Amino acid sequence: MFQKILAALDNSPYSDYGMEAAIAIAKAYKAEVTGCHVYAARLHETRFMDMETGLPERYQSEAILKRQREIHESLISKGLGIISDSYMDRFEKRCQEAKVSCIRKSREGKNFVEILKEIEEGNYNLTVIGSLGMGVVESSIIGGVCERVARKTRKDMLIIKDNIPITKGSIIVAIDGSPYSYWGLMVAVGFKKAFNVEIEAVAASDPYFHQVAFRNIADALSEDAAKVFRFKEQEKLHDEIIDKGMAKLYEGYLDMAARVAQARGVEIKTTLLAGKACDELLKHVRMRKPALLVIGHFGLHHVPESDMGSNAENLLRLAPCSIFLGARGFNPEEIIKTGKDTLPQIEWTEGALKRLEKVPPFAKGMAKKAIEDYARGNNHPQITEKVMDEATNKLLPPSAKKAMGIEN
Repeated sequence: MFQKILAALDNSPYSDYGMEAAIAIAKAYKAEVTGCHVYAARLHETRFMDMETGLPERYQSEAILKRQREIHESLISKGLGIISDSYMDRFEKRCQEAKVSCIRKSREGKNFVEILKEIEEGNYNLTVIGSLGMGVVESSIIGGVCERVARKTRKDMLIIKDNIPITKGSIIVAIDGSPYSYWGLMVAVGFKKAFNVEIEAVAASDPYFHQVAFRNIADALSEDAAKVFRFKEQEKLHDEIIDKGMAKLYEGYLDMAARVAQARGVEIKTTLLAGKACDELLKHVRMRKPALLVIGHFGLHHVPESDMGSNAENLLRLAPCSIFLGARGFNPEEIIKTGKDTLPQIEWTEGALKRLEKVPPFAKGMAKKAIEDYARGNNHPQITEKVMDEATNKLLPPSAKKAMGIEN
């Protein structure tokens, strides 16, 4: 799972916590860990040149300025290099004490840019970074370097937000049915085996949003527009699907999570929350006080143009514990059956497809995925009308099936 780990170092307390986490994971997975510090000698050179106009007149000749620049550049470059080496010495010593293979890396340039370059060039499986750096102040929520790297990388990241070792506390995994959330589950299962920590898989179904949305729409629609929109029918449809059907879907996601963990020999607790995902997860984390929250870098509605899912973005800032951002995709069904990571293709009969076409556009994708998940989970190689009936009977109440137009 993790063979090459990168630890971003700056000698801050959070960097030290991250270094310890990276070493612990490397030891558990028999991995190699690289400690990387970035220093910005050229930034100091630029600032020195910006200040030259304010120097006394006797220093303003080009010859003197050139000499001062050379002296300053030599001192800064050498001094920052020595400081970087001292950080690496501490890192190397800790790795030797833990009997972990390590590599030292110092890079010159803009901190987050160089870290991103190192992630790509080094082909690391995991990057560990402190949430805050040397510039932390009382009002700090998350450091600029951490946030920029988290947004731009497409590799797994572990963001350390406190001094509680991830090897000692429990883990909460946020499940939303996306491949990223199931990859996070796989990471948590690996940590369970490595560190003997407890896992709770949590999902949040929001049955309230549509109620607010429909109240706002009702205030804006004219009587004629309401008739065209078939407002009352649409509202009833949302009530039936979201209040009941969505909860069943998310229960299904959690059931799949439990089955995946069980296939790996691990028992987990599952909890379904009701409400806005970020808000409910945050409340749950504050109540449970885990050492680590595992979330997908993206969610179910990921589009290529986004740099991070909205829930991941908010929880990265607000969660009071360390965060694992899972950037790999994983198809859970296959670990249960074959151990492979590719979803098998599943066919729909003509009759089943015709019934699927009756589903309103806003719910069609959700219905199709839920029925296919059911079919795969019950070893059906083809979705017939009978399989469709079985799936909808399990996942949706009768009134929701009628509203969606997929009942017999």
